[in-house]
Amino acid sequence: MKYLPEKTLIHGESLEELEAFAKETGQPKFRAKQLTEWLYKKRVKSWDEMTNLPAAWRAQLEESFSLSAVRPLFNSESKDVTNKLLLQLGDDAFIETVLIRAPMRGVGQKDSRITVCISTQVGCAYGCKFCASGLMGWKRDLLPGEIVAQLLEVCHLEDDRTPRAKPEIPSFDNIVVMGMGEPLANYDNLMKAIRILNADWGLKFGARRITVSTSGLVPQIKQLSEEDVQFRLAISLHGATNKVRAKIMPINRKYPLEELIPAAKAFALKHGRMLTLEYILIEDINDSLEEAHALTAIAKQLHAHVNLIPYNKVEGLSWKRPNVRRQDTFASILKKAEISHTIRREKGHDIDAACGQLRLKEEIPDNLDGVRLEF
Repeated sequence: MKYLPEKTLIHGESLEELEAFAKETGQPKFRAKQLTEWLYKKRVKSWDEMTNLPAAWRAQLEESFSLSAVRPLFNSESKDVTNKLLLQLGDDAFIETVLIRAPMRGVGQKDSRITVCISTQVGCAYGCKFCASGLMGWKRDLLPGEIVAQLLEVCHLEDDRTPRAKPEIPSFDNIVVMGMGEPLANYDNLMKAIRILNADWGLKFGARRITVSTSGLVPQIKQLSEEDVQFRLAISLHGATNKVRAKIMPINRKYPLEELIPAAKAFALKHGRMLTLEYILIEDINDSLEEAHALTAIAKQLHAHVNLIPYNKVEGLSWKRPNVRRQDTFASILKKAEISHTIRREKGHDIDAACGQLRLKEEIPDNLDGVRLEF
């Protein structure tokens, strides 16, 4: 389904498109640059705040563009300082954006490193068996302005946390495109959004601090290899053999490991960036020692970092996480082989921070066991 908002989402417009609008409305070219400073450096929420723009042109902007692609409905904060935002779109669909704060230690450092996880679709069509996002199916792709708007909501949240002046560059440290949806299935909109986030006139967020995750769309991975934006790539592997991976990830039937691994390697060689292999540990499914050894072999071939993620329970699914001893035993195989790896003890478990869970509870009230979220 394609969504067409009543007004164009201004945060999805490139500088060139805004310059064209300025020309069409009788304004000099530099007005577009002034406009982007209000949008991304000062991050204002109303047209009236753009005081160096002519009032008549502000009225034309308001008539043609929307400043609010998303509406925040709910901000759930977990005990481990993870925030999960439930956002409503113009067509009343729901998406989620998650902030993860990792404590930092050291003289002169800030208190925490902030990673923002953003969504690219409403739901997901790829049906990974362990994931909440796919339980309601795929509804539509997000527009570039809706992708960018998630980061601006995070900026507003962080700006409000401190009384000092807004920093021109966002205060968060990393962006991971690992939220709801398969990012590479919304390729063009994703790339336009990333260019806006990365541009000097946009949020000016370094591309090397942006990680795009994919379940394994081989043609799009190859296409990514030709892009000039130097972001990182993460592969949602979750199974190190075709037998196991196909059981939990239907995409593996179309693009098995024999096709996925060479495409990922080509990307890494072209961009000179270490890949990340995401691997959710699910009890008695993919946590055997045999899978650990197979994962070690893939990681060696790709010179990749492995991110082990104990399964985050999803209401309505029967999967379980392995106990800590089994998690550590699995990881010890990687350690012995000197594979770069981490065990990401899950954050936000108490606020349903697995992708799609909060949206699922909003769209299926029965899942709340009689308790309705209040906004």
